[in-house]
Parts: sequence; C-alpha cells; structure tokens
Amino acid sequence: MSNLENIRNFCIIAHIDHGKSTLADRFLEITETIPEGKMRPQYLDMMDLEREKGITIKMKPVRMDYVFNNKPYILNLIDTPGHVDFSYEVSRSLAAVEGTILLVDAAKGIQAQTIANLELARRQGLVIIPVINKIDLPQAKIEETKEEIVKIFNIAPEEIILVSGKTGENVESLLNAMVEKVPPPTGKVEGPFRALIFDSEYDSHRGVISFIRVVDGEIRKGDKIHLLSNDVDGEVLEIGYFKPEMTKAEVLKTGEAGYLATGVKEPGRVKVGDTITKLEDFKAKETSLLPLPGYQEPRSVVFASFYPEDPNEFELLRDALTRLKLSDASLFFEPETKEMLGRGFRCGFLGLLHTEITTERLSREFGLNLIISSPSVLYKIINKKKEEKSIFTASDWPEQFQIEEAREPWTILKITTPIIYIGQVFEVLSKLSGSHIETKHLSQEKVLISYNLPLREVITNLYENIKNVTSGFASTDYQISEYRISELAKLDILIAGKKIEAFAKIVPESIAHQEGKKMVQKLKQTMPRQQFSVPLQAVVGAKIIARETLSAKGKDVLAPLYGGDYTRKLKLLQRQKKGKAELKEKGQLHIPQKVFLDMLKS
Repeated sequence: MSNLENIRNFCIIAHIDHGKSTLADRFLEITETIPEGKMRPQYLDMMDLEREKGITIKMKPVRMDYVFNNKPYILNLIDTPGHVDFSYEVSRSLAAVEGTILLVDAAKGIQAQTIANLELARRQGLVIIPVINKIDLPQAKIEETKEEIVKIFNIAPEEIILVSGKTGENVESLLNAMVEKVPPPTGKVEGPFRALIFDSEYDSHRGVISFIRVVDGEIRKGDKIHLLSNDVDGEVLEIGYFKPEMTKAEVLKTGEAGYLATGVKEPGRVKVGDTITKLEDFKAKETSLLPLPGYQEPRSVVFASFYPEDPNEFELLRDALTRLKLSDASLFFEPETKEMLGRGFRCGFLGLLHTEITTERLSREFGLNLIISSPSVLYKIINKKKEEKSIFTASDWPEQFQIEEAREPWTILKITTPIIYIGQVFEVLSKLSGSHIETKHLSQEKVLISYNLPLREVITNLYENIKNVTSGFASTDYQISEYRISELAKLDILIAGKKIEAFAKIVPESIAHQEGKKMVQKLKQTMPRQQFSVPLQAVVGAKIIARETLSAKGKDVLAPLYGGDYTRKLKLLQRQKKGKAELKEKGQLHIPQKVFLDMLKS
C-alpha cells in the first residue's frame, strides 16, 4: 500500500451549534490523539472568544492516527465554522480535503447555512457523508430530519449515519465509513514540490507560519522555498503536523497536511491560497510548477472605519490589522483620514459578526481602544458620462459628481423556520422593502422561505429579529444577487453650522428624514452642553430635514442678588446675553472623542 492510500483528508461542515466541535472531540478520543487527562470540551476551539460565544471562528487542523481493518491510516481533519459570516473559512478548508461530513442536528433539522455549505462542497467535487447528530436528545426528530435530508440532498435514507457526538454512539462507525468512502489524495510523489497555503499565523521568531496541504513532492527543514504568486523566497525553519498543537516532524509528503515556518518576517508577503515550491525547482523552470487552484477572493460586503482613540496608536493599529489578516484572508483594510478623528483605516468584512469578532480581537490581543463607524454596504454611483464610482463610506460620496443613478446591493435571503412561526417571520419581513420569492416545504413541520432584500436591511438587526420571533428556532443565510437602482442620498450632520464628516451616512431618500431626526436627537443626548446654545441639524444637500438645539450651560447671574432693583437684574441678564452671543461668534466648539464613539456605535 502506498503512502497516499493511507491518508484521508476531510472536514466537518454544518450550521452553527449543530455539534461539529463536540463530534471532533470524540474523534480525538477514539484515535487517542489527546491523552484522557488533557481532554476538555470543544478542544479545537482554542480562542477565548470561541469558548465565550460557543461558536467556531477559526478552522483548526488536526492529524489523527487510526487503525481500520488492521491497516494504519492518517486522518487529517479540518474543523470549520458554521456562522454565515465565516463561510469563507469553510471554502478554504474544502479546497484542502477530498471529503466532508455533513452534520445535521436531529432536534433542529436542516438549516439555511447547511444548504449553503452543501453547495460549496458539491462545487468542490467532494464525497459527502450525511450524518444526523444529537440522536440522544429527548426532542430529537430523527425520522423528520431524515425526510428533510432526503428531500433536499437527494440522498437514499440508508446512506444517512445516526450518531451522538455527546455520548459517542456510532461515532466509531462514522470514522470507519469515512475511511471507506472518502478517496485518498492524489499527487506526484516523486514530482517537484507544490503545496497550497490554506491558513497562516505569525511568530516573531520564525516569521510567517503557513498551514499547508502538500499536493506534490515533499519538503524538509532547511529547504529553500519560493511563493509563486507573490514572488517571495524563504527558508524552511521548521515543519510539522497539528496534533492538534504544532508538533515538529522531519518531512511533509504528498497528500499530508501540516505547517511550515517560512522565515518570512513581513506578514503581507505570504498570501492564503498561494502555492509554495522549492526554490531550486522554480529556478530550473520546471514546467509542472503551475500555481495550484487557490481560493476565490473573499468579497467584503460590510465596511466600517476604525480609528484609535489615542492617535499615537495608529501604527499599532496598522500592525494589528496586518497580523489579523494573515490568519483572516477575508479582512480588508486601507488607510484613510477624517477630520476630527485623524488617521485610521477603512475595513471590509463578510458580515456584522465578522466585524464584531475583529473588533474584539483587536481589543483583547493588541490592547487597542477603537472608534468604530456605523457599518455600511458598498454602493455604486454612475455619472452622465457613464463612469462608475464605488462608495464604501459616506466620505466617498462626491460633491461635484453629477449622479445619473445610484445602485445598492440586493440579496436572496433564505430562512428556515418551523411552520408554526411562519406568520411571525412574514410580519418581520413585511416591514422591510423586499419581496417574497417562494416558500418551500422541507417537511410537514418546516419551511424554507426565499426573499429578495436590500443588503443594508440584512446587516442591521434582521438576524436578531428573526431569532426573537421564532424563539431561536429559525436560521438565515443570504447571498448577494445583484445591484439595483436606488434613490440614495448623503445625510450630513451640522453642528453649529459646521459639517461633521464623521457623522455622515448614506441612506435611501425615503427614510432620510426619519434617520436624520434620530441622529440629531441622539446627538443632543450625547454631546455635553457648551457655554452657548448649539444648533444640531440634519441636512440632505442644502435642505435641512431635522433640527434640535443643545441649550447653553446655565449660570444664574441673579443668584448674588437678594431682592433689589429690577432694572439692575435686567442689566445683568442683558450683559449675560451679549456675552453668550460674543462667545457663540468667537468660541471654538469642542466635541469630545467620546461623542464620536457613542454616535458611531449606534
């Protein structure tokens, strides 16, 4: 038996909270990868944030040794996240494996993200093993879940494996089925070395550490390497496997997954999806050294500006974002400067949870206190010359650009819900500016609703609203379908007649008044009072659409007087009024940074 026939590369895909991490725990126990005394729940969820939120954020590779029918096998498992915002992590893991376990919760059944992940796996040409998990639960609906899987995936009922990741029931049978059904990797054992980078992290001593799947050949410590797409050279300082901690090895061979310390100290020079070769093969111009199929570049759909509260921490923020991007290829950022806030970065994300997780990591791992702008989607405007311009944030909205039309992204939203909640779901959707596509019955008790909706309405609190009205039983998934013409406007905020660019937003004209009123009311509550009254105005173009007045700090100039002549009191009041008028004319308006933080978080 050749070395390749002994290897199985696979992953687990499912909706959030369907038991991927718990099932992975049982695999680690059965294969004795983790000693019994060191085992802990959700072992592969190593970030504090993952444990707190109960979700997988970063995929984790692990190598397990397993004996089946008296033959030794190497099992390389890549655990994956389940939340829609991290579907890019799923796509990266699928490119490094030959098969996948499709996991469905017996109590919750098919969910929106399950369907999306299945399509990813099918496009990759992977062998799919359908599994129903949590069969030990009293509320498990095994037959109904089977019916859903058969109907959606066109799979014979007898192909579905029933397991309990919690009790371990049938988990060993699942491992055996995985060995039997998932094909071994293919590749040229004797050929020039090629490996695909599916993730990376940074080490201050060893430089960028790339997580790789070896496709052809082999690599050893000390070998000189070359990265094809970025044209970067390095040297292998260390190689090894994930057990699941990094464990040194002598060699990585065809079909195996492991890590490689590149020695490259500039994080931006190593790119996820790049192909690593040996430098000698590259210089010899080996004709077989074609770049491996990498990953589809992630498209940011939500944008927000990040500014350090302390302007002196700009370089620290740059370094932190660079480090995060190494292990999160879907993070986009570029420098920008705004009045009142100074230097910062415009960042792109895959969704609101992705934004939240990145913010948390910047705070915890790098100690940064940040000002975050309100999230926005990518708009497009076209002028009379048919020139197109992308609008990431309101500050990109041109003043002298004659707009012929504006476009915004629309999505196809999919919601799976128990049929008893269908009325509540449609009540939430009816308040939005979308349209119903279809409702499909997955079983007697569950439906799949498809809906057209602007992306800006998806990224607000729609997910939470749907969860609330369905007691947490519904799930959502969305894909951007097209850009549609929309009547958009730039909403500006004036404070004492001065435009504050940091508060500007792009909104549909139909809700500009409502949004402007909400903003000036919040600003009135948030901003400290000055020595003079301050007008707060929301404007679109030259038209004022909402106004509030922040009253001046009060000082009782009559307090020292106890009775006395009325004309004397009047004189004091007139002098105070005149002084405030002069202050208003000459005084400098002070807006504390906390006001920006409070407003931008709203």
